[in-house]
Amino acid sequence: MRVIPSGTGMFRIPLSADGKPRDSSAYRADLENLVRTLTLLASDAGSQREALEKYAKKKKERNDLIDSTHNAFLFTFDASELRGDCTLGKYKMNPSPAFKPTTRFTSIFPKVRGFVWIDEASGELARIEGEVTEDISVGLFLGKIYKGSHFMQERYEFLPGLWLASFSQYDFDGRKLFSGFSVHERTFYSNYRYIGPPKEALAAIRLELGHAELDKPRGDPADQ
Repeated sequence: MRVIPSGTGMFRIPLSADGKPRDSSAYRADLENLVRTLTLLASDAGSQREALEKYAKKKKERNDLIDSTHNAFLFTFDASELRGDCTLGKYKMNPSPAFKPTTRFTSIFPKVRGFVWIDEASGELARIEGEVTEDISVGLFLGKIYKGSHFMQERYEFLPGLWLASFSQYDFDGRKLFSGFSVHERTFYSNYRYIGPPKEALAAIRLELGHAELDKPRGDPADQ
């Protein structure tokens, strides 16, 4: 997948296994849909205001959730490990008995434990790995994520001061209503490229579309 921030979420364009478009026409159509979305956002169209507010709310909830981990867990130094030229500090992550969940999302924290790896030079999170220690109710108690489910993510410094995910893995088992489900997902992230806020992104995608038009094979002039 090619994943492009649109200002209200992530715009995903399917690719083949070698990272190239499966179908040039479909790929172009996806880019044109993205241009329409970015045009509305760049022009501050009222029709996109609700989507922007919804995305801002989700982003704030995510940031608040990350901030609350400082109080939700006790971190205990475990060991130092080398990763390339970097030294990572490995810390045990156990639920804090003093933590009182205030939201449905933070109520998950007492049922999770694991490890975090911190880059000692920058203080940035380089890796996190966790396991669910008790069944977690989800979806207004109509489902559960079972004990033993596991997640992890690795992060690298792609540019000075910019740490981004390189790999994530989720292995969740549970049930929804009366049916069981399993999620076993591994995702690799690569080829990060700065594209900017909607106005800058719009110019970049339009330029890409222009190049694609020039690269299209031309038919016989008599056929045009």
